[in-house]
Amino acid sequence: MYELYIANKNYSSWSLRPWLLLSELGIPFDERLVPFAPGTGSSWSAFRAFSPNGKVPCLRDGDTVVWDSLAIAEYLVERHPDVWPSDSRARTWARCAVAEMHSGFSALRTHCGMNCGLRIRLPDSLPTALRADVARIDELWSEGLARFGGPFLAGNAFGAVDAFFAPVAFRIQTYGLTLGAGASAYAERLRELPGMRRWYADALQETWRDPDHEEEAIQSGVLLADLRTAAS
Repeated sequence: MYELYIANKNYSSWSLRPWLLLSELGIPFDERLVPFAPGTGSSWSAFRAFSPNGKVPCLRDGDTVVWDSLAIAEYLVERHPDVWPSDSRARTWARCAVAEMHSGFSALRTHCGMNCGLRIRLPDSLPTALRADVARIDELWSEGLARFGGPFLAGNAFGAVDAFFAPVAFRIQTYGLTLGAGASAYAERLRELPGMRRWYADALQETWRDPDHEEEAIQSGVLLADLRTAAS
C-alpha cells in the first residue's frame, strides 16, 4: 500500500494535493503525518528521514520514493488512469493548469498562506501582484468550467487539476477573497468534497502551532476568528 508523508493539515497546502487526489479517487494509502518543527524555520532534518529533498509531500511505494506533488500525480497515473481526463484536449488543459499552479501564484502564496482555521480580513487595497493572482485564478477556473462543462475544472470527474487548486479553496475561505459567481461556486464545491471536509475537520482539531505560519497569516490582515481547538 502507498504511504503518503504529509505535514500539518492546517498549514500544508502541498500535502493536501496528493492526499485529496488519493482520497477522492478511492486509492488506498496510509497517512504519515509529521508536523513542522515549530519555531526552527526549517523541518529539513526531520523530513529527510523519509523524503530525499527534506520536504513534504512524499509518496513511498515499497522501495520507490516520489518526493514532489506533481511527480506523485504523474506516478499515480501509471496505475490509476483517472488522475487525468481521458479526453486529450481536457488532459492537455489540465496539465497546463497544474503546471501553472505548481510553479506560479507566488503573491497568493506569500500574502495568503494556507491556515484553514483562521478567518482574516485583508486590507481594502490589495498588493497589485495579489490582485493579479486572484484574477488569474478566476479566469482559469471560469475557462475550465466553461470549456469542459463542469462541475470540475476539466469535466465531469474530479482529477489532479482539482486537487492542485484545492488549497486555493481554503485560502478563499480564510481570507475572504472575491471571485466571480462561477469560480466562487466551484470553490464551495471543492470544500464540500468528502475528502476536503475530512481534511478541514482534522485541521481544526490540531493543537500544535508553528510560529512562522501563524505570523505569516496574522501579518496579512486583521484576525477575525480562530476556529481551531486551543493550542496545547
